Amino acid sequence: MEFRDRVHAGQELAKELSEFAGKKDVLLYALPRGGAVLGAEIANALHLPFDVLVTRKIGAPVNEEYAIGALAETGEVVWNESGRESANHDAVVKIIENEKKEAARRVQTYRQGRALPDFSGKTVILIDDGVATGLTIRAAIAAAKHQHAPIIIIAVPHGAKESMEALRREVDRVICLSEPAFYGAVGEFYRTFPQVSDDEVLVLLKRYGPKT
Repeated sequence: MEFRDRVHAGQELAKELSEFAGKKDVLLYALPRGGAVLGAEIANALHLPFDVLVTRKIGAPVNEEYAIGALAETGEVVWNESGRESANHDAVVKIIENEKKEAARRVQTYRQGRALPDFSGKTVILIDDGVATGLTIRAAIAAAKHQHAPIIIIAVPHGAKESMEALRREVDRVICLSEPAFYGAVGEFYRTFPQVSDDEVLVLLKRYGPKT
């Protein structure tokens, strides 16, 4: 299944989430930057505010594009254990320190330092623009659990079949429109897949985010 762009993916995903429209006990949290575009479309369609939950990939020291783990703004870290074991420990520690700094920068930029609320009593829907290894969304799941979310739902337009099957063991529900057995990069499932800037995320949050 191919999508025109992230906006189209968000619109299609919103149809599958229509049962949650207008519900006061539902929280939408998107993974920036790309997931924020989908989050805004879903928030607009369902009349729900959305916010961002910051996660960062931990790349391998010799190939930063290869994820060996991911961390969440709340401090949780998840790992691809085989990749972690083969990586230089000191190099990984340095990478983690740098990614924690970037996560803190993004929290300050996007939420102006606003802390994540306690999720007790809420249904938390985590949104991203696709799932390859599943590490960053797993970090978001860990953060939601850290914030005491009783019900966690993953909502993505597409994801690698193996990764989605693993995620189903960690959350209450997974909504995914396409789960191909062969899954390359997230961008391969979009006709247009531009980089999303911090400024774009800020515009979306101002328009569709929580009102303070």
